[in-house]
Amino acid sequence: MIIINVDRFNRFYQDWSIETLERRDRLPPNEGTIMISRRQTLGLFGAAAATALLPGIKGARAATTEFRIGWQKNGVLALAKRRGALEKRLADRGITVSWSEFTSGPPLLEALGAGALDFGATGDVPPLFAQAAGGHLYYVGLYRGSPAGSAILVRKDSPIQTLEDLKGKKIAFKRGSSAHNVAVKVLRKAELAPEDIEGVDLSPADAAAAFKNGSIDAWSIWDPYLAIAEADPETRVLTTAEGIVDSYSFFLANAEFTDANGQVITDVLDELKQVGSSAQSNLDQTIKELSEITGVPPEVTRVTLTRAGADLGSVSGITDAAAAYQQGLADEFYKLGIVPKQLNTGDIIWRAKAS
Repeated sequence: MIIINVDRFNRFYQDWSIETLERRDRLPPNEGTIMISRRQTLGLFGAAAATALLPGIKGARAATTEFRIGWQKNGVLALAKRRGALEKRLADRGITVSWSEFTSGPPLLEALGAGALDFGATGDVPPLFAQAAGGHLYYVGLYRGSPAGSAILVRKDSPIQTLEDLKGKKIAFKRGSSAHNVAVKVLRKAELAPEDIEGVDLSPADAAAAFKNGSIDAWSIWDPYLAIAEADPETRVLTTAEGIVDSYSFFLANAEFTDANGQVITDVLDELKQVGSSAQSNLDQTIKELSEITGVPPEVTRVTLTRAGADLGSVSGITDAAAAYQQGLADEFYKLGIVPKQLNTGDIIWRAKAS
């Protein structure tokens, strides 16, 4: 039995930098990483601004010799990093790969849009805020997760038994995250509006503590935090996102880089699909690898990877269905006053040119 505890959430969500630094000296060169905080993201912005002011350097980006990836400790990007797959794929082009680790999507996309990174992945909501802020980025690919990997949790003894019972209650989620979207869609299904509840903007670590001490009534959260929490016998799943929210996550790339290096993006997406398909065909080994990368226990990792519809190999370009989904999400969040401006997400969708 896995009991939820705040220390574990703090390790997983807030700061993996100590572990990363301790491991760096023991790892092959491709395994090293840079841990990026919000403060350090500003440093990346400074570097990007300096690059933009130097025409010689900006021109060098057109014939790139470095591919800069922002990553989080999960999914197919984490596996590709561990295996050195992208380094091998791009070596013949004379391109090296550098990795900067982030603990959440919004600062990753800030760096990407500013030109301090070339490529990264997030859930469905962060790109809306990045586009609204004027970030120079494209949607270049997607991957599908399991809708069962997101849920609204309540305590076992909670009087909340139906979605309608959420009215007037405190619900925690990280604003601007996929959990925010799940909360909005769950309320809509119950014919409730966001103003019918008290939304509490908390990171997974802080929400875990608030959930445990009873200062919130419900919690919208995603894997692996969901898998850890639901293993606690004092936790009850009110609803998963199944049948409520499509589980899209996106690969995004800096627009200037992509315009100049489209074939690199195409090759990277193809390699990620190969890595994901290989990982999906050997889940026992994949669970072991991801558990070592993330520090999440193997039994929890197994739960996340074996949920209905989970498929690490479901990497593709942007489909018409995904484009329509994202535009619908942008429209809904604008009408609700969550994003500050009307967006046309199609303006920043990139598709590879037919050969």
